[in-house]
Amino acid sequence: MDDWEMWEMRDEVRLSPRERMALLRIEADLRRDRRFARRMGAAPREVWLPVAVLLLTAASVFVAVMGIRTSDPALLWCFALLWPLTLFQAFRLLCRATRTRPRSGARTPRGTQPWL
Repeated sequence: MDDWEMWEMRDEVRLSPRERMALLRIEADLRRDRRFARRMGAAPREVWLPVAVLLLTAASVFVAVMGIRTSDPALLWCFALLWPLTLFQAFRLLCRATRTRPRSGARTPRGTQPWL
């Protein structure tokens, strides 16, 4: 069901086409605002961080194993550069997983922002 059909089915309130367009623009702007969605608790879970941690871990293990088997300095240096990034992303994922979520009615103090 698209936005136009949804508006037609609402409580028999008749809006002019101009009012409908204005409301649709406002709703589209609100859907794009991540901070607003996060405050409302409707933000979709970001899937990129877990995927990045998984891929970085797999790449780190592969480069480490190949570097040890071949004793190639380039592979060992790749591992030395890749591993800290992997640990940092895993730490961010751990922090996000252990962060306490405010209840829907609870107010959070103003000015506090997560640093990760």
